[in-house]
Amino acid sequence: MDSIKKSFHLEGKVAIITGSSKGIGKAIAQGLAEHGAKVVISSRSQDAVDEVASEFKSAGLEAIGIACHIGKADQREHLIQKTTAHFGGVDILVNNAAINPIYGPIEDAEEGVFDKIMDINVKAPWALSNLTLPSMKERGGGSIINIASVEALHPGAGLGLYSTSKAALLMLTKNQAKEWGQYGVRANVICPGLIKTKFSAALWQNEKLLQKIEKTLPTSRMGMPNEMSGIVCLLASDAGSYMTGSVYNADGGYMIAG
Repeated sequence: MDSIKKSFHLEGKVAIITGSSKGIGKAIAQGLAEHGAKVVISSRSQDAVDEVASEFKSAGLEAIGIACHIGKADQREHLIQKTTAHFGGVDILVNNAAINPIYGPIEDAEEGVFDKIMDINVKAPWALSNLTLPSMKERGGGSIINIASVEALHPGAGLGLYSTSKAALLMLTKNQAKEWGQYGVRANVICPGLIKTKFSAALWQNEKLLQKIEKTLPTSRMGMPNEMSGIVCLLASDAGSYMTGSVYNADGGYMIAG
């Protein structure tokens, strides 16, 4: 009888997590590492990724830090090349890094801001996934997990371009799943709700706004970064082997809130 518990294990798997020096990305990297994966911590700062990698190593986890500005093609290539040189290939890619440099009406945004958001939130996950595909094919399969947002599913206030970029990421994921299934590569997308991170600080540091949001949620509270790691571990492992091309919300019930 096959062990279901064993199907959650990630021993021998190599995972790259972008934007993983803090917040949701760091929590995801920790979850994958605790399940046995060798993890690559990546963000723009080498010091920041080294700090997380050494923290993980001192906890008995396998990790290295590779700095990468995902908006730059040469740095994306370096990330994949260095990972392959160190660990032998890539099995799991978590496209978590994203930006939202603007809050306000869509007509007020400058063209440069639009380009920057699309570059980081859509083009970079597309390019990084393409770069990992040869390694995943060679290794008999892989799992791509794109981190979007509930903003991709429901327009909020003042986040129009961010929402648009995340909605594009949903369709990119579905196309990856459809085209790459023949290689044993699965692609799924997770839509977190309001999670307590530096990225969302403008929302949760406003106490009145936070209370208003929390009142509408079935869970009556915002989420914590570590609450995003469980679903990633499922989608990365053999336990999620029949899950591809899907959108999973981890939002405390935001999408059903009245």
